[in-house]
Amino acid sequence: HRTSLPSPMFSRNDFSIWSILRKCIGMELSKITMPVIFNEPLSFLQRLTEYMEHTYLIHKASSLSSTTERMQCVAAFAVSAVASQWERTGKPFNPLLGETYELIRDDLGFRLLSEQVSHHPPISAFYAEGLNNDFVFHGSIYPKLKFWGKSVEAEPKGTMTLELLEHNEAYTWTNPTCCVHNIIVGKLWIEQYGNVEITNHKTGEKCVLSFKPCGLFGKELHKVEGYIQDKSKKKLCALYGKWTECLYSVDPATFEAYKKNDKKNAEEKKSSKQVGNTEESDEMPLPDSESVYVIPGSVLLWKITPRPPNSAQMYNFTSFAMALNELDKEMESVIPKTDCRLRPDIRAMENGEIDLASEEKKRLEEKQRTARKNRSKSEEDWKTRWFHQGPNPHTGTQDWLYSGNYWDRNYFNLPDIY
Repeated sequence: HRTSLPSPMFSRNDFSIWSILRKCIGMELSKITMPVIFNEPLSFLQRLTEYMEHTYLIHKASSLSSTTERMQCVAAFAVSAVASQWERTGKPFNPLLGETYELIRDDLGFRLLSEQVSHHPPISAFYAEGLNNDFVFHGSIYPKLKFWGKSVEAEPKGTMTLELLEHNEAYTWTNPTCCVHNIIVGKLWIEQYGNVEITNHKTGEKCVLSFKPCGLFGKELHKVEGYIQDKSKKKLCALYGKWTECLYSVDPATFEAYKKNDKKNAEEKKSSKQVGNTEESDEMPLPDSESVYVIPGSVLLWKITPRPPNSAQMYNFTSFAMALNELDKEMESVIPKTDCRLRPDIRAMENGEIDLASEEKKRLEEKQRTARKNRSKSEEDWKTRWFHQGPNPHTGTQDWLYSGNYWDRNYFNLPDIY
């Protein structure tokens, strides 16, 4: 797989997001057209695929015989799935209705398909499966974006479902909220916060993780902690770490003793410090020098893969992200014409042709609007191709389920979206 993009990113320094956003305080951002300079050269469907970077955690979960150990790996996978968001302040391109993306990674043992199944509201559905038939991972994401003056908050509505087929187990959870700070002044930075509750529908075990908001002095920045508990709420183990780095598990009693001690120390420190903070931007707090204190007796569940040395010039992409929009001749002959790799605006941006990217983005959005108008005149409804709506078999809530047959490579009547 390629290790860099064809062209480094443009400097955003000459552009002010504020000039566009000041008209939109409190509004839903999906309705606003943003200049292409604030994008990264990936579609949101490709960005979603980054959940799969640490698929080895799912394979590992499948191989374990204890339900608690399996839950630890699933929790590590859920945390690792948002790790690639760190420092990714570019916005992915909004997928067009009917856009698709596929990824086959033999080396990581999975293949994935996604489709943009709705435009208003924007909903992306995906379905991934293990190449050895050991798991299925699927869900749909409806990102709700809100602008709050200094920050943009993205709430990823939608349920993730992971099925470990050998154990006949299903786990479900929702992702934390992501927030991009300093939209107007200062350096953009990202935090994730909120509770993530993972349920094992077979055993009733739950893992409740809290993604901490950064708090004063940034002491909590990037922190994640929580417990795995059985169905009678007895704590089986504690988990802690940072979503940008690692996750550990430890015995609950040891964890609580450490927390108590830590709190006592913090209070002593606080009483000797005066607090004053009136600067203009929400400056990103600097994390503590030692990043995650490893409590004695802990077991490492997951550690992030370091980003490649050229990442900063490449939109802060991970090595995994770098290869997502790669297109070779052989692939071009098998993928459907709706695949994001064939999208001209993203391709132009990746090649460093920013004006062409901007023109193409406008053209595609206009084309989508026209198609929508024509459909409403003829009263025909849009039909999704690879997914259909139905109840999630484990939670009963409305979901988008894979309809099958994509990998037969028999593509006909596909919409002309590019």
